[in-house]
Amino acid sequence: MNSEFLTKKELKKINFKKIGANIKISKNVTIIGASNISIGSNVRIDDYTIISAKEGKLKIGSNVHIGGQSYFGCGGEVQIENNINISQGVKVYSKLDNYLEHSNKHSVLLKKVVIKDKVIIGSGTVIVGNATIDEGTTIGALSFVKKDLKSWSVYAGNPIKFIKARKKK
Repeated sequence: MNSEFLTKKELKKINFKKIGANIKISKNVTIIGASNISIGSNVRIDDYTIISAKEGKLKIGSNVHIGGQSYFGCGGEVQIENNINISQGVKVYSKLDNYLEHSNKHSVLLKKVVIKDKVIIGSGTVIVGNATIDEGTTIGALSFVKKDLKSWSVYAGNPIKFIKARKKK
């Protein structure tokens, strides 16, 4: 990883909708639609992450780390709350092709993904459609999420399965 981050001046030029303090965004991150992106404080986004919010919106809370090579397709809405660790290579899609209806016109579904406080998401996980990952949930690496996940639980797999309860500290 490069570990060179944008300066405060460079961050300001991007014209985010809202941006907090102590933001570390790698110079190798691609950001599309910055005017639809709000970022809290103490956020780090690592190398080669792509954030596309030209059509939708992305809200990132505070104390969030997004690992490198992640992708956020925010054609609908993606909301990431506080104290979140998103590992490398995680993909989040809130805009999906509508494969259930045939039309000569391109048909899409706009959805909302919500990642609540104190969530840990393992490397390579894919999250699609309407999904709420409740507080304190842990998702194992390479999982596929397309439904709501209960709080303080551990999930893993494709399809995703409940593994066990997680202790709350």
